[in-house]
Amino acid sequence: MIDSESFRIAAVQAAPVFLDLDATLDKACDLIEEAAGGGADLVAFPEAFIAGYPVWVWYIPSGKTHPLRDLYTRLHRSAISIPGPEIDRLRDAAARFGVALAVGVNERNSEASDSTLYNTLVYIGEDGRLLGRHRKFVPTAGERLVWAQGDGSDLEVYSLPFARVGGLLCWENYMPLARYTLSAWGEQVHVAPTWDRGEPWISSMRHIAKEGRCFVIGVCQAFHVDHIPDELEFKADYLGGVDGWVNPGLSVIVDPDGKVVAGPLEAEEGILYADVEPHQLVGPRWQLDSAGHYARPDVFELRFHRRPAPFIQVIEDDPEGPDSEPV
Repeated sequence: MIDSESFRIAAVQAAPVFLDLDATLDKACDLIEEAAGGGADLVAFPEAFIAGYPVWVWYIPSGKTHPLRDLYTRLHRSAISIPGPEIDRLRDAAARFGVALAVGVNERNSEASDSTLYNTLVYIGEDGRLLGRHRKFVPTAGERLVWAQGDGSDLEVYSLPFARVGGLLCWENYMPLARYTLSAWGEQVHVAPTWDRGEPWISSMRHIAKEGRCFVIGVCQAFHVDHIPDELEFKADYLGGVDGWVNPGLSVIVDPDGKVVAGPLEAEEGILYADVEPHQLVGPRWQLDSAGHYARPDVFELRFHRRPAPFIQVIEDDPEGPDSEPV
C-alpha cells in the first residue's frame, strides 16, 4: 500500500575513502545520518561507492599485467561479501536513522572462488532489512578487466512504504529491455548509480524518467585526483596529466515529466534532495504508461529469464533412489 503522504529522496554525491573499506563505511554512515537529518526517506549512493570505482581501467593499458594485478588485489581487499559484517553496518545505520538505502558496492563472489568481483547495487529497507542486491549485467569496456557479469536472478523492484523502487547501474540504463522489465514490475523510483556524467548522460536520465514516468536518481561520485593516495604508483605513472577533478559528478534527480528538479551538482561533494507527491507517481501515466496501456503485448513480447547461473552446481546422489542398497 502506497502512503498518501509525500516523501523525500536523496542522491549522495561523494567520493569514498579510496580502497579503504573501514574508512569508507564510516563515511557512508555519516552521510546516511546527514541525509536522514535532511528528511530523506530513500538515500542513493554512487556506483562502486564501497570502496572505490576502479578508475585505473580507463588509464592503464590492458597488457600492463603487474600494475593491474596489484590494483585488483587492493580492490578485492576493499570489496565485501553479501551478507556480511559490512552490510550489517549499513543495515544498522538504515534502521537507526529510519531511511531506505540503495548503495553501490564491489562484491566478492563469496559463493564460489571468492576472487571474482561484481559491480553490485544493494537495497536495504528503512527497518534495516537486506532487501536484495543486483549485480551489473554488463560491465562496460575497460570495466570488464575488473567485474564479472551478473545474471537475471537478482533484478527486482522493491515495495517500500512510500513507493516501488528499482534500479540499474550506469550503462545498464541503456538496455531498453532491462528498463521495460522494471517498468512492467511497477517501478516508481528508479535509482541509477553511475560513473558517467554530463551529456548525454543527463539527457538519458531525463529520457528514462519520461519514458518510465518515474522519478530518477542519477547519482555519481565527485572524485578528485587528490582522493587517490600518493602511495598508489598508478597515480604518478598514469594520472600525471590529470589536474583536479577526475569526475565532477553532475548528479541529478529528475521527475516523471523529464524535468531536472535537483542538480546537476558539479565538482563538489554534497547531497541532493527532492520531494515526491504521490500523485506524481500516477498522474503522468494517464498519457503514457510504457508497460501498461502504451504497451502492445499482442505485437511485442518480452521474456525475462530469472534463472541463476551459479559457478558450480553440486548434484548429490539420492540414497533413497532406485539403485540404493538396503541398509
